[in-house]
Amino acid sequence: MAAVATTTFALVGNPNCGKTTIFNALTGLRQKIGNYPGVTVEKKVGSFFTQHGEKRDLVDLPGTYSLVPQSPDERVTRDTLLGLQPDIPQPDRVICVLDASNLERNLYLATQVLEVGLPTVVVLNMMDIATAKGEKIDLELLSDRLGCPVVPTTANHSDGLLALRVALSQPGLPNSSVYADFTDLENVSEAAIAARYERIGSIAAEVISYSVVDGEDRTDRIDAVLTHPVWGWAVFLGLMGLMFWSIFTFASYPMDFIDASFGKLSAFIQETMPAGDLRDLLTDGIIAGVGGVVIFLPQILILFLFIGLLEDSGYMARAAFIMDRVMSRVGLHGKSFIPLLSSYACAIPGIMATRTIESPRDRLATILVAPFMSCSARLPVYGLMISTLVPTGVASAGTKAGLMMLMYLLGTGGAFFFALLFKRTFLRGEPPPLVLELPPYRVPGLVTVLQHMLSRGSAFLRRAGTIILGLSILLWFVSTFPRTEAGLSGSFAGRAGHFLEPVLEPLGFNWKIGIGLIGAQAAREVFVATMGIVYSIDGADENTEPLRVALLKDHWPDGRPVFTPLVSLCIMVFFVFSMQCIATLAVVKRETNTWRWPLFQFFYMTAFAYVFTLAVYQLGRSLGY
Repeated sequence: MAAVATTTFALVGNPNCGKTTIFNALTGLRQKIGNYPGVTVEKKVGSFFTQHGEKRDLVDLPGTYSLVPQSPDERVTRDTLLGLQPDIPQPDRVICVLDASNLERNLYLATQVLEVGLPTVVVLNMMDIATAKGEKIDLELLSDRLGCPVVPTTANHSDGLLALRVALSQPGLPNSSVYADFTDLENVSEAAIAARYERIGSIAAEVISYSVVDGEDRTDRIDAVLTHPVWGWAVFLGLMGLMFWSIFTFASYPMDFIDASFGKLSAFIQETMPAGDLRDLLTDGIIAGVGGVVIFLPQILILFLFIGLLEDSGYMARAAFIMDRVMSRVGLHGKSFIPLLSSYACAIPGIMATRTIESPRDRLATILVAPFMSCSARLPVYGLMISTLVPTGVASAGTKAGLMMLMYLLGTGGAFFFALLFKRTFLRGEPPPLVLELPPYRVPGLVTVLQHMLSRGSAFLRRAGTIILGLSILLWFVSTFPRTEAGLSGSFAGRAGHFLEPVLEPLGFNWKIGIGLIGAQAAREVFVATMGIVYSIDGADENTEPLRVALLKDHWPDGRPVFTPLVSLCIMVFFVFSMQCIATLAVVKRETNTWRWPLFQFFYMTAFAYVFTLAVYQLGRSLGY
């Protein structure tokens, strides 16, 4: 018997209207992320159940202000609604999310969506903000004027979501045809745009009434501080410092628990299994490699918790406004801030986000410097090196947070330096001014933020359980074989490390660190896994001790310690500037449609990382460190 086709809803709306919050609330964990065929535009699909228990598919389309596309993501939204997107069937129904506090502006997109003719439910989100502004919206009249159901919600507090599910469960939504006289979506003449705005203005005047709200608007009062030329920077740096302090303070307890758990598991296997390659693979390969990375999961979760809170509160747009003053001086477009900010989580979505930048020169400049922003994959490396650099019990979490923040600022400085260099040479050109919508402040939705945090955390664990697991097995093999009297030094990995040592020794790195740098070419966090494997194999009788302790015991042949504070600092500096992520290079190739730029990016970043680290190490040595 043929399967019954599932009804598909498309979710559309302006940026910052709460569309993704509604998507997450409806689908929960029944969602997956990929790319649309042929383009690097993120595609989020999920499923939800109606009040009658019927399954419905939901597609979260990229945010757009209009169905007249100016960028690839806007084109995807338009083509999907019209049934023109390759390999993506036209949706059966549409959920159009509007910001109730900016209803007139949001109605521009809504009228275009209605002209497509698909059955549509309009969601008026952020009703609490509209009410606080003294606005009252006549929902029945608006529904009559638009010719479709209108549902009020405050999605980040889950208000109105039940009513939305009821509306989506109705079997007979009418096809929208109210605006049959505006069916030419490609008509962007001044007369057509003016006619649309005139119609929208008349609707807004009919359905919105205003009451007097005493006192200055809360958003304006907060912005007077957060966007101030001096206090704005003080708040921004204070929030970043608080984030890094929390990473070391609150994450230390679960990290100790994870570390002890993996240590007990390794000791249990050693006690219960007979000696042999299988036991060594489990303890020195899988547990040492994967465990060495998983231990940093609490820090990753705290990082994304902070990012989620700042995004959901509306602060991120203010941070973009502050940073634009600096970015414009180094030649970067104001729209580059969001891609660069995304790169703090991962450079891949950050590079993909550059598609919103209209100028090819500004887009390429942003792509070339985005990997300098310290991504979450660098966090395990920073955490490990800071733990070796700062002796236990000597410095507070504040000192560690300061060192972590220094690495992030150093990477940001590197991005700005090369952006200025590129924009004054082969990418010369003045960036256009930033036009930015500042969304209203709102209390972050705890459920939405936690979903974002857990989604990122689960992605980190999947990476640890797949890519890093496979690489750990491979690294254990090349670090163990061929078996010689020289042990690790005579293995395939040891020979490669010794081959690189003459080049790395001027940086203070020995051949074991060289093995870690080779492994890190696949992904930066693999450096930690590699170090766990290398030092477990090299210290077979003490392989349950913390990796930090094992690193501090390593010495050069003349007895000098390898992991001095200076060397630990230099390793972090090298990772700040070097390009060590094959996946990022692949995305750069796909975005630029040539291998020229990713190869240029790899070589210029690696060369700069080497020269800068060399200068830091030699200067430190000359000062007696």
